[in-house]
Amino acid sequence: MQDVRDAPAPRRQAAGETQPRAGTRLAADQVLVPEPEDSDEGKLLTFLVPFFSFPFLSPAALRLLAPTQGPTLGRRSRRRRRLGRQGDLLPRRTCLQAHNEKSDNCTLRADNDRIRSENVKMKERLRKTLCNTCCQNNPAGANPYFDEQKLRMENARLKEEVDRVANITSKYFGRPSTHHLPLPQQDPILQSEDTLENFITPSVVDQDLPGNNPTLGIPYPFQQILDHDKPFLMNLASNAMEEVIQLLQSNEPFWIKSTSDGREVLQLQAYQMSFPKSHQSDSATRTEASRDSSIVMMSGRMLVDAFMNSNKWMELFPTIVSNATTIDVVTFNVTGNTIGSVILMYQELQILSPLVPTRELFVLRCSKQIEPNSWVIVDVSVDYLLGNNADAFAKKLPSGCLISEMQNGCSKVTWVEHMEIQEKNPIHTFQNIVTTGVAFEARRWVSSLRRMAERNTLFISAAIADDLGGVIPTPEAKQSTMKLAQRMVERFCDAFSGSITNKWIVLSGPNDAHQVYFHKTNSFGLSGQTISATASVWLPFNPERLFGFLKDEQNRNLWEVSDEEVKFQRLAHFVNGSNTGNSISLLNEIKSTTNLLMLQESCIDATGSLIVFSPLELSTMDKIMRGEDMSLVQVMVSGFMIIPDNGFAAAVGGAASSSSAPAAQPMGSLLTLGLQIEAADLRKESVSAINTKIGLTMEKIKAVMASFT
Repeated sequence: MQDVRDAPAPRRQAAGETQPRAGTRLAADQVLVPEPEDSDEGKLLTFLVPFFSFPFLSPAALRLLAPTQGPTLGRRSRRRRRLGRQGDLLPRRTCLQAHNEKSDNCTLRADNDRIRSENVKMKERLRKTLCNTCCQNNPAGANPYFDEQKLRMENARLKEEVDRVANITSKYFGRPSTHHLPLPQQDPILQSEDTLENFITPSVVDQDLPGNNPTLGIPYPFQQILDHDKPFLMNLASNAMEEVIQLLQSNEPFWIKSTSDGREVLQLQAYQMSFPKSHQSDSATRTEASRDSSIVMMSGRMLVDAFMNSNKWMELFPTIVSNATTIDVVTFNVTGNTIGSVILMYQELQILSPLVPTRELFVLRCSKQIEPNSWVIVDVSVDYLLGNNADAFAKKLPSGCLISEMQNGCSKVTWVEHMEIQEKNPIHTFQNIVTTGVAFEARRWVSSLRRMAERNTLFISAAIADDLGGVIPTPEAKQSTMKLAQRMVERFCDAFSGSITNKWIVLSGPNDAHQVYFHKTNSFGLSGQTISATASVWLPFNPERLFGFLKDEQNRNLWEVSDEEVKFQRLAHFVNGSNTGNSISLLNEIKSTTNLLMLQESCIDATGSLIVFSPLELSTMDKIMRGEDMSLVQVMVSGFMIIPDNGFAAAVGGAASSSSAPAAQPMGSLLTLGLQIEAADLRKESVSAINTKIGLTMEKIKAVMASFT
């Protein structure tokens, strides 16, 4: 028997060495110990092998130690197959998965190469495409940044060309350049006979001037916002937000009651001590600051979304906002929510009369949620963008509103309006309400918002109304009628404002009692041109009584200028607000030979009233009754704007003679009449006829109201 000490030590399998094939014989003195994977026995063997690696172990002893070496290859294979059957696994699953993934990657790589090739071909085609305007090739590799710079340079060159052509026009036609339109009352040449000749004569140059294009969002160039300006703008918005929140939530010492009308006005000394400004106001600059609050029939979230959208904001304030355009988004909420966003906006605020220049502003508007159901909207001027283009310097100091949503779905809105104003030219008829700050006070904003919120709520409820009948038989017909009436109001406010887009000329009325202002526009969808004429007078009558008289269709024959007596019959009438004066009426002229109806909307609040009417054909009313879309229906609007004015000192410039003024200052009214007609062939006689009609209408209203007192 061989001595165990003479046996060679067992050799471990080297890393990377393959297992011997079946049938391969080992040397007599060679024993292969496989490396165990996940076996305790293998770990034990690894620990014990160094102790048995001596020549005194014989092959027989090694065979005795074999059971402690762990499972053999056969045992592992059988164990793997058994576990595969228990887990319902297919053979060679890992290999198949790797093969499939490789195949999918090859397919995706091929698709990616194909798309990249198509993209390259499309870019080549775009480079070779001819421009439809100049018929030149688009240069290859053009940089969009340099393209934008070229467009800006070209835009500046074209504006210089417009100025040059306008100056030439002023030399040949005897009127000033209209690139930056002056106010009608500022230029005496506007009252000359030659101006009327130019007004009735079509001019190609006029149609291309910026002042005559109502589609322009901003009537003149302004300084662009660059990236390095945005940190300054963000800091400005943050400081304005803190200031407005403190003004909204504090009472004394900032706010005091006005002794004249009970309004909340700002105590300037306390304000300047708490919020010192870096600039000093000019002596000719006056400050307007007021606060007001009311309950509004809209949810807080809807109000915030509407305020951060320039178009929706204009719809909420048609009598105040003449134009609003979002220029840039300084920062936005990544979730797509308007809360927390900061936008740069152009605003044009108006009084419905060409006698009062609009207030043009570039403001930063930001929103912030301060409580679960409370939001703050803030405006602050970025005045360096405007320069000296405006006719009245207006700077909005930190202003805004606090929106607190209530459990019943309504919201309490607290409004702060704070501005610095410097008129470059005197204002006559509207001087009192403008200089006292009533024209753009916080109460006017809140009253308009409350009235429009009530109208929108009733418009939604009209879809489920069950008390309809007569000529408006269905909810769809009622909603269509309300939409058309709202378009009438918006068109009236746009046509008779002092916006720079309306180029007004002035003519004297009968006996120089008042001045009538005209402007003309091309009628989209209509033949010829649309002439808009307006005049404003001060009347010593209560504004509510004057409103009730003008809105009543039974009194129409008392003030309307016509060859025969005019009487109207009310076909339909429904209220669209908490005040019964807010209503829409459909009128029919009795004994009329024309197939025309009259649609009228009247609205009133604490700061003024409005009456707008428009003739409609029967075919148009049939479409309304069927609930069809009225967005493309063209309307010719006319109406009245009434503003309360207690100060008779405003009656300057032909509004009323001083001899008719009582000793005390009565409750008076500023009445503005707007008339719009279509003229296929504009002549001097037709303009004179309109001028005479407006003058006679004003005289009849004054005489009838005086007889009622």
